[in-house]
This record gives sequence, C-alpha cells and structure tokens, in this order.
Amino acid sequence: MSLIFFPPPIQKINSEIARNAGVDLYVLRLDLMHSWVNGNKWFKLKYNLLEAKEKNFRTLLTFGGAYSNHIYATAAAGNLFGFDTVGVIRGEERLPLNPTLNFALQQGMQLIYINREMYRQRNTAALHEYLRQRFGEVFIIPEGGSNLNGVRGCTEIVREAMPMAGYAYAFDHICVACGTATTLAGIALSLHQKQRAIAFPVLKNAAFLAQEIESLLTNYLASGLPAPYNSPASWELMYDYHFGGYAKVNDDLLLFSQQFREEHGVPLDYVYTAKMFYGVMDLLQQGFFCKGDRLLLVHTGGLQGNIGMEERLQRFSKI
Repeated sequence: MSLIFFPPPIQKINSEIARNAGVDLYVLRLDLMHSWVNGNKWFKLKYNLLEAKEKNFRTLLTFGGAYSNHIYATAAAGNLFGFDTVGVIRGEERLPLNPTLNFALQQGMQLIYINREMYRQRNTAALHEYLRQRFGEVFIIPEGGSNLNGVRGCTEIVREAMPMAGYAYAFDHICVACGTATTLAGIALSLHQKQRAIAFPVLKNAAFLAQEIESLLTNYLASGLPAPYNSPASWELMYDYHFGGYAKVNDDLLLFSQQFREEHGVPLDYVYTAKMFYGVMDLLQQGFFCKGDRLLLVHTGGLQGNIGMEERLQRFSKI
C-alpha cells in the first residue's frame, strides 16, 4: 500500500532565542508530506489500513470530535485506498458543517453523532458490538489511531522520514505535541538510549498520559511487532503548555503562531504544534536545554483544523 508523498524537509529555525540558548533548532515538516493525509496521521493509519486490507474489510470505522484531524485523514485515506468509511462524532450535529466534517463528507465518509456519555464508551466491546450490528463487519480504528498499529507506524517517523541515512542520530531531543501519546510512544521506541523524547500534552490534567505511555510501550514490546531497540529511549512530559485544555487557545498563543509563521515561514496548528513550539521556546529561555544541544521539533500537520478554529474564534469575538 503506497501513497505519493513529498519527502518531509528538515528546516533549520534561525531563532534569536535558540542562539542565545546555544541550541540548534530544526523542524521535521511532516505537514508537507501530502495535501490531505500528512503529519503523524499517516503514520498512525498506515498499518491499520494494511491490516484492514489484508483481512478483506471494506469499511473503516473510527471516532473523533467535530474538528478531528484523525477523522479528516481517515476519510481521505479511506477514499484514496477504496474503503468505505464511517466517522463516529462526539456530540450533536451542528449545521452548517465545519470545514473538517464537510471535507470528510465530501470524501464519502458517513457521519453519525453520539452523545458525550456514549462517546466515553468508544473503546468498549459493548459499543463496538452495537456499531457492528448497525454497520456490518467494520474495521474499527480507535480515536486518533491509538493502538499498536499506530505505535508501529510512529516508530518510522524519525527513523524513516529522514532524507538521509543516520541523520536521526544528529539530534539530542525530539519534541512532539501529545494527545493520545501514540506518537510519543512510537518515537521513544525508535530512538537510541542517548536521545530523549519530549512531549507537550495539549490536554488539561494530563498526568494520566504517563500511564498510557507506559502501557503502550509495554504492550508493544510484548507484541512481537518490529521494534528498533529492546527498550525505549527516555521520555518526558511537559504539562504546562495546554493553554486551558484541548482545542483551547488564548491571545498569547495566537500571537505566537502568527509571529512564528511570519519570522520562519512555518504555519502552526493551534490545537497541537503551536502549543509544543511555544513550550520549546519558553524552555529555551528558561535554560532548560544544554548549550550545544540539537533539537528536532516534529510538525505533526493538522493545519486544516485552523480554518474551523479561526471561524469559531471569529464568532466568539462578535458575541
């Protein structure tokens, strides 16, 4: 199974803040891989799509919120690879549809809406059985692609997305935004012991993610799936850059995103990468990193979500 991708460039960020900290700063531009299926979304979907194809499933079913990058990417990938798709959306339908859900519909995804109480059961056998009775034999991909197939794909982000062999080892720290922690787990499994993965949760009260990560790592290593090393590299969570919670933003984050794009030519999505980039720049000013360190920031895509976010912010600003 293949998709035509542009090789993701590694872009150096010539920042005064980084220079003052004595640190080299680079960005892995996964957002430039493909127009629709880019960022970490492709890596989390890749082996789920392969398993579905190998087991002769015709329909993919997955879960997400109204602005979900995962819903957007799954709808596009399903259409590209000949699957029917069903998106189970958290909350009530709101018309007109936002750009994310409108795009999913245009890609042929069937959208159904369930209340938040039922949505909390999205990983239970009971809800899966109900969905299979309603839609037939569907291949279920968890929210955000957060399963061992997703972890497997994410082990390839740093090791195989690089433009030249061995370039991955030039970095001391690999930084990434964190939602379900699948991407962090895959990256940690792909690094050698002298490197460190640093994740920036975009959720409020995200301490539970540490246990999620440990479970993903333990289960993956016990699964027999390919792993570059016998144990993951060290990893760390930075909890202070969620800006109030998932999909929450404030003026500081919006201004930072605008200035970063103008100065460095790198657009950031408000839900994930903007918070991670903001956190990295703040830590640089605090002297968190050592002089001579080389940092790689993983741009996980999701820029399509900015359209809906900006429309929502404009509505609120008029109230």
